Amino acid sequence: MHNLSISPDFTPLFRTAIGFDRLAQLAENAAANKSNAGYPPYNIELLGENEYRITMAVAGFEMSELDITSEGEKLLVKGNKSAPKDGRKYLHQGIAERSFEKTFQLAEYVTVVGAELENGLLNIDLVREIPEAMKPRKIEIGRTKLLEE
Repeated sequence: MHNLSISPDFTPLFRTAIGFDRLAQLAENAAANKSNAGYPPYNIELLGENEYRITMAVAGFEMSELDITSEGEKLLVKGNKSAPKDGRKYLHQGIAERSFEKTFQLAEYVTVVGAELENGLLNIDLVREIPEAMKPRKIEIGRTKLLEE
């Protein structure tokens, strides 16, 4: 009999949290964010140290049917597909054109800087801009003035 050790898969925790550096925050926010099903499929890319891109496959949606809202630390992407006006009758419809609502939890200081729709892909660019006062700073080691007196 083989003794198999199974390690937990934390991949789902990393799918919708952008800009987080601590696993505890990821776990807490992933548990609270249950509205993220698998549709539409999406990728989250790290473009640079503080730059991210969410790419969502939204084939069949027009710009007027998509809405992106950023409020606080939440990013909400909605797709409202209107009924076809041309009376098409599909024998097979493999391209999902149903409405959706996807929420992403953002870390502090992560903001949306732009979005574009190209070839059925919605790209949302984000950047983490940490205020100067919050950035790490080098502290020189030396004698304090109190000891010199």
